[in-house]
Amino acid sequence: MIPHEYIEELTRRTDITELIGSYVQLKRKGRLYGGLCPFHSEKSPSFYVYPDTQSFYCFGCGAGGDAITFTKKINSIDYPEAVKLLAARAGMPEPEEDDKTGRMRSRILSMNKEAARFFHACLNSTVEEARQARAYWRRRGLDDKTIVRFGLGYAPNDGQALYQFLRDKGYNQQELDASGLFKRSQSGRIYCLFWKRVMTPIFDLRGNIIAFGGRVLDDSKPKYVNSPETLVYHKSDTVFALQIAKKSASRRFVLCEGYMDVISMQQAGIDTAVCACGTALTPDQVKLISQYAEEVILSYDSDEAGQKATLRSLELFRNSPVKVGVLQIPGAKDPDEYIKKYGAERFKALLDGVGNALDFRLKRLRDKYDLSQDGQRLEYIKEAVDMLAERSNPTEQEVYAGRLAEETNVSKTAILTQLETAVKRAGYKRRQERSRARLKEGEMNQINVPYSMGGAEALGVASAQQRLLAAILREPGYLDLVRNQLPAEKFLLPQQRELYQAMIQCREQGIELSLATLRAYVSEEALNELSALAAKYSDVNCTPDDIRLYLDRIARGTPVAKKAAEMSNDQLEQYLQSMREKKQGNLPPEE
Repeated sequence: MIPHEYIEELTRRTDITELIGSYVQLKRKGRLYGGLCPFHSEKSPSFYVYPDTQSFYCFGCGAGGDAITFTKKINSIDYPEAVKLLAARAGMPEPEEDDKTGRMRSRILSMNKEAARFFHACLNSTVEEARQARAYWRRRGLDDKTIVRFGLGYAPNDGQALYQFLRDKGYNQQELDASGLFKRSQSGRIYCLFWKRVMTPIFDLRGNIIAFGGRVLDDSKPKYVNSPETLVYHKSDTVFALQIAKKSASRRFVLCEGYMDVISMQQAGIDTAVCACGTALTPDQVKLISQYAEEVILSYDSDEAGQKATLRSLELFRNSPVKVGVLQIPGAKDPDEYIKKYGAERFKALLDGVGNALDFRLKRLRDKYDLSQDGQRLEYIKEAVDMLAERSNPTEQEVYAGRLAEETNVSKTAILTQLETAVKRAGYKRRQERSRARLKEGEMNQINVPYSMGGAEALGVASAQQRLLAAILREPGYLDLVRNQLPAEKFLLPQQRELYQAMIQCREQGIELSLATLRAYVSEEALNELSALAAKYSDVNCTPDDIRLYLDRIARGTPVAKKAAEMSNDQLEQYLQSMREKKQGNLPPEE
């Protein structure tokens, strides 16, 4: 753990407005600063910086936190790295590495760098197996500049060579075991995970080597071996070559299936080519890509597995703010093969003429049916109409209804009539899903309800507790007024209870109360919740009389709080949701 005194000093030396202003164009709006969110694409500003609480919050995507959170997110780095980055900016020495995990993480990164140098040196050696490895990269169409740029290498057939190399560099056995570079045989003998393979280093966004991918020179099995999860490598949130793509002036990213496709595209001048690490794209990788891209073109293999991967990826990008297109690759199984056969310029022309996600989905759907048969034709229309209702806007619906009419020989009027009904049905379904999502996210607990409303006392209590937390963050002295009258167990919601207990703990230990110092005591989710509350109540001037009013509201709601305390989290959320619906009259959704 980094000492809290260090974090307090770092917080004092860091002005969040200046920090964020170096990344985002901010405009003053009263006491606040607003701008376009750097974490999702938007045209109207929904991102705000709050100097009073040294916090930020985006009402569009829900990103929020303190200066450390912002530094983590904008650079896609972990907490210790973010602290070091801010420390360098503030002219402070790096924090003492007083925890074993931090030291081990640093040693693994150093070891990976040495391993990459070893593999690259092996590739350029004079032995016969190195010549074969160089010939492999040449057959794949890579030139010397690309090989150096990506740090490509070769792991020799000697399974002990890297082990001995790193031992000679001073790494101990515990560090070697934690690196993910070695395995043990049943007899206990240690050998390199990678041997007789061409090697591709995997970098994080700061240029650190965090893992490796190895491929055999022939078609023997297993064809690919990749680094396991380590302290520095988590494949589900790592995107290969993103450290290059994020620097590009283009915001159109090309998402490929494998490392070789990416390297081949990068060599061809497409500097936004990336791919997921791991066997399939993950939500975390989509979120990471969406921080840098405005458009993503899916460029997967043309075989059935590649097409299914495209459908899975489209689903993951469905709620992302980026525009998504799908590349069809004629005459080749993948981008690498196409570039070799037809050249970089023709591939770039393919990218410029890419079809959208709807085209891809409808083609896949149409291929399932024989449109010469009436029954299958009707089933195709039904599925296509449902798809358009869920995934298209009115203009697209008008265009695609015409295409459906031509394909099926059914009048456009009939299809539009069916589509109108499906759109209403899809709209009702989306509203239901949003309601359930808000329930799970606790959004409905943000509602301030008059305490006098019969069955809605719980919402009044929750609202008062939220306001208290926001007020204490802005004016920590209020905690002395509150803590003797409000036990933590009276908080209805677990995250807010967690925040309140952490505030008390900090106060008792004499630790300055801020988002930065609370981080050591609460979860990331709770910290984001406090950022949201600080944003919501930023324009509420809270006096000691207001604090007493909130305490009174909570005290009068004690029976409700007691009842809530006996409920499970799910039961409590369902209860609060039912109270919200009663308040709103539970009106049916508008069509």
